[in-house]
Amino acid sequence: MRILHTMIRVTDMERAIAFYTDILSMRLLRRKDYPGGRFTLAFVGYGDESDSAVIELTHNWDTDNYDLGNAFGHIAIGVADIYAVCDRIRAGGGQISREPGPMKHGNTVIAFVRDPDGYAIELIETG
Repeated sequence: MRILHTMIRVTDMERAIAFYTDILSMRLLRRKDYPGGRFTLAFVGYGDESDSAVIELTHNWDTDNYDLGNAFGHIAIGVADIYAVCDRIRAGGGQISREPGPMKHGNTVIAFVRDPDGYAIELIETG
């Protein structure tokens, strides 16, 4: 068994794909419209779905906004140089919600960014 994907709902598919591919350097792995159900699915990630967990972006055509609620935490991404990644995200128009630095009560260097729909993404320096 393994985790296949995590699904999040997005209000603007083009904007979401641009954020995850252009800003976070993921690849668009596949995309499909479902006219009968009035939704579009797009899968993005750093590796192939056959051996990597990916993110499923779901856009419901008739929904303009979502309540993110308070149960979902964040998506975590390991990065080698967190300061360079944050600079690239900022330069690309991304929102840094917590600047890079050591986590509270620890030494791990982390940062948080927000995707266009407000989902939190934690960057964890691994290098």
